[in-house]
Amino acid sequence: MKYLLTMLLAVTMTAMVSLAAKAQEKGEVYYLIPDSGGPFYPESAKVMSYFLEQVGYKLTTLDATQKSDIQLNQIDNVINLKPKAMVVAAVDFDAVVPGIERARAAGISVMAFDRQISSTKLDLTSVAGTVEIGHNAAEQAIRLLKERKGQAKGKVLQITGDPGDSYSVSVRGAFDEVIAKYPDIKVETKAAMQWEPTNAANITQDYLQTNPDVDMIFYHSGYLASAVVAILQSAGKKPGDILMLDADGDIGGLAQIRAGWQQIAVGAPMYAQAYAIAMFLDKILKGEPLKAGEYEVLGLKSELTDEKWGPNLKIPGALVTKDNVDDPIHWANGKLPTQKVVPVQ
Repeated sequence: MKYLLTMLLAVTMTAMVSLAAKAQEKGEVYYLIPDSGGPFYPESAKVMSYFLEQVGYKLTTLDATQKSDIQLNQIDNVINLKPKAMVVAAVDFDAVVPGIERARAAGISVMAFDRQISSTKLDLTSVAGTVEIGHNAAEQAIRLLKERKGQAKGKVLQITGDPGDSYSVSVRGAFDEVIAKYPDIKVETKAAMQWEPTNAANITQDYLQTNPDVDMIFYHSGYLASAVVAILQSAGKKPGDILMLDADGDIGGLAQIRAGWQQIAVGAPMYAQAYAIAMFLDKILKGEPLKAGEYEVLGLKSELTDEKWGPNLKIPGALVTKDNVDDPIHWANGKLPTQKVVPVQ
């Protein structure tokens, strides 16, 4: 028995060493996230590390704490470390550009994750289809208002994220484009600076004082949901009194769907976005062009296009409702995909 236990321990240790060695064999990749205050970017770092390890890379994550100057300093420090590649989720899509250009001039491949950067060249952009998410959110908002009021009319408070976040900017543009066709839907839009929940709470409180008859609140991230719900509760509202939806499928939003406060989330395909970085990385580092066209990424039909800023992979989001809120496909449920990375040849 002692011999068997010793052998099992040896096999286990060998497997662990082998896995660690594999993650080092091709080099290091740095992932620069805007902040770790909400669950989205820490979870994306976990799943990206999981996928990159499968194809032989070690991932190191740096947090900019929502400060552009810190993110630029991090980029300069990483350049000196000469990694294989850098993945950037920008604090501000304009402010980060000089750092990206310095990194690429130093021969480091740079990819954008989740937050699109369109004013400089990149080796790959892996993003959610934010226009489609915004359109989808608008269509769901219209449907919900029709079901409640018999027609497409009502007051909507739209709480966006930080104006420096291209995700929220794009979602708002697409949402507004569809809603503009319905003149009886009155939308007031306010920005929760730095995605801070207390800012979303203050916006909600101020709006309710002059618009107690608000029909719907659309916050761009479920991360803001609990702060909004707290204000509604203090105003004597009950679940379902005001319609609510979000545009990223965050943990906070899913919790409010389960609790009955929120009806819909249009979930960001975060796992697929991270998977895409791993599936294209070998090809990028070999200097081979990425072929435009349709790709299946974790079962989602995605489109790679050639844009002025480089190859752009757009991945569709998915609706979250009370009927499918516990489905493991939603990143906020924290269940890592079992599908292994197959690099693009």
